[in-house]
Amino acid sequence: MTVQQPRILILTASYGSGHARAAGVLAEEFRRAGALPTVVDHFRDLVHPVFDQWSRAVYYGILHRAPALWGGAYWMGDQISVSSPFMLGFNRVGARKLRGLLRAGRFDQPVSVQPTPAAALSYLRSGGEPTPPQTTVFTDFVAHTQWIHPYLDRYCVPAEEIAHELTAKGLPRESVVVTGIPVGSEFLHQPDRAAARLAVGLSPRLPVLLFMDGSGGGFGRLEEAARAVLGMEQPFQAVFVAGHERGLEARLKRLASGRENRIKVFGFVDHIRELMAAADFLVTKAGGLTLAEALAAELPIICFGSLPGQEVRNERFAAMTGVGLVAGSGEQLQRVIAAALRDPVLLRDIRERITIYRRPRAAQYIVELVLSDEKLARERAS
Repeated sequence: MTVQQPRILILTASYGSGHARAAGVLAEEFRRAGALPTVVDHFRDLVHPVFDQWSRAVYYGILHRAPALWGGAYWMGDQISVSSPFMLGFNRVGARKLRGLLRAGRFDQPVSVQPTPAAALSYLRSGGEPTPPQTTVFTDFVAHTQWIHPYLDRYCVPAEEIAHELTAKGLPRESVVVTGIPVGSEFLHQPDRAAARLAVGLSPRLPVLLFMDGSGGGFGRLEEAARAVLGMEQPFQAVFVAGHERGLEARLKRLASGRENRIKVFGFVDHIRELMAAADFLVTKAGGLTLAEALAAELPIICFGSLPGQEVRNERFAAMTGVGLVAGSGEQLQRVIAAALRDPVLLRDIRERITIYRRPRAAQYIVELVLSDEKLARERAS
């Protein structure tokens, strides 16, 4: 008699890097715990690859050229119930193939890190399909209505404030668990700051500001931030991470020319944890995964260049909870940075607030919930 490994279906969608990163982190943690995870992109694999490419192109095009349009759509989605006819059946997208996948794969549980597959799972169950129990993992610090569906079992949310909002919208409190947003296992440890700075070629004596724009690059206002801070007189060092945007990386290097001893410019990197360890502040647009990683790294945040929609809502969360500061313009960014560098009490207060909200073990906690719940894990003997 042997017990087979639990089979976990992780459902994501490649709109921005956050959902995919969360899916990858959870998959790694499930494997470490002895389970067999399968990661599926809902739009590419369950709808159609052409639809996935087309819809992502439209989404990124809007973010580049008309971000306010996305902000309006995001706000409107928060006002409309998931059962509203104005949803035009979008909550059923991909449901047919998802039904076939669940039947063929004999999964013990699906875990969603994006709202569309969660909606499809709820739709299948509403029609009598015997779907396995399901866990939905939030990847933003927002209780958005389109994450909330009537036939889902458990919601893993980043903070107690989000749990309160969900219960205010009618969810039973026992179905909402405050776990945090899953971040990589490298955030379980705090690297030595002096060693991290030396590894990047920075002085251990001057403060360090880390500037990021998401792994894709080019969606925020990183170049504007660079022009603003390079005009400041305060002594500090800066690290810029441009992601995959080669043109942005080249422009930043031109701006930093002649000051390479204290201004470092990178494209896409795979050692963000070390860069965060080297920094005193992170200046970034407020992506959900980026904020979660900064909190896990105990790194104070200055939000700048956040996009309308979920990022502005994440930014609002950071400001209201005291884990970060917000700057709306280049001049304001200069003032916020100057105040942060000269006021040790402000820095101490932010770090104290961060200790309340940091959850570096979120991925491990979510995996333990899924695998230990008797209703959700099925032992199959052979």
